[in-house]
Amino acid sequence: MDAFYAAVDLVSRWAIPIFLVGVPAVGLARGVNVYAAFVEGAKEGFHVAIRILPWLVAILAAVGAFRGAGAMDLLASWLSPVLEPLGIPAAVLPMMIVRPLSGSGATGVLGDLIRNEGVDSFAARLGAVMAGSTETTFYVLAVYFGAVGVTRYRHAIPAALFADLVGYAASIAAVRLFHS
Repeated sequence: MDAFYAAVDLVSRWAIPIFLVGVPAVGLARGVNVYAAFVEGAKEGFHVAIRILPWLVAILAAVGAFRGAGAMDLLASWLSPVLEPLGIPAAVLPMMIVRPLSGSGATGVLGDLIRNEGVDSFAARLGAVMAGSTETTFYVLAVYFGAVGVTRYRHAIPAALFADLVGYAASIAAVRLFHS
């Protein structure tokens, strides 16, 4: 198992530096004007950010209202008896509820979870792995699909929510395996 941890540590230390050097190097090797391509991509990113701003404001307001009204706490209390036998602490339920709605909201919930449960607790580690293993499903649907004009996404919702459930299950398994 020590060899596995050493391999994971090696990959995690070098993945981003290799990527940051490797992508421009491959572009240069293929004769691409890397700087011009980067600037063009940055301009397009700026235009996308302007197009998605109304949807972003709407989803953040909805998440704030959901939390502020106490609906999240109520829903968590309803789901707690079902999820506790599955090994999901009640303290993690707000993360599972907010994560599909908002990444920034989930980050705030994760901060509260770490503050309340302790940084090395099972719940805090589980919440952190869940945050990294799942997507902001409704945010993506509202913002990105709305920005490009996709209006018929009925199959995307169940597929994305199923992917979130798989991410939650994988998070539980991984944290149980590696949490000491």
